[in-house]
Amino acid sequence: MLLNSDDCQLVLIDYQAKLLPAIHDGGAALQQAIRLAEVAKLLQMPIWGTEQNPSRLGENAAQLKALCNRTLSKSHFSAVADGLAEWLRPKPQPASGNARSLPKHLQKSREPEPERSTVILAGCETHICLLQTALELAEEEFDVVVVTDACSSRTERNRDAAFDRLAGAGIELVTTEMVLFEWLRSHEHPLFPEVLKKIR
Repeated sequence: MLLNSDDCQLVLIDYQAKLLPAIHDGGAALQQAIRLAEVAKLLQMPIWGTEQNPSRLGENAAQLKALCNRTLSKSHFSAVADGLAEWLRPKPQPASGNARSLPKHLQKSREPEPERSTVILAGCETHICLLQTALELAEEEFDVVVVTDACSSRTERNRDAAFDRLAGAGIELVTTEMVLFEWLRSHEHPLFPEVLKKIR
């Protein structure tokens, strides 16, 4: 099934200043994550970041952090354990109308925000924080898609072992360009020229 931009939200895990220099091809993974976030922003998609123990590992790269709606500081390796799933689900809207002037049965209830059930996930360390977050989000019944060229670990072996395990768990593995072109669907999309500049 193709990705639908109206059903997606983007989660970017632990692209932190003190961690990235130790990550295999960390700079390349960060650039792909920025590309994903820039296009998600153009499409008005929710973008969430996470930071593992930022007092020790520093904040996420500034350019990436600026693109996120919010950034979750976490102590667990899985961001779900620190509340990420609650961020990803729409909050119930309170009823509108003047409670003093109308009985409850006449008050208008607001339409709930549409749920975006597909989580596009990328980050570091793939075999630890990204893997545990992805598996727990799948348990929470989100459709999880991992962007492989925006992910890495300190070693290729750990990164690739994580991809094998994710695939075995039924989580889809894609690339940045696959995601971007599925979000747009056509060269007639009004954002296509701008997105194309980010790819070239």
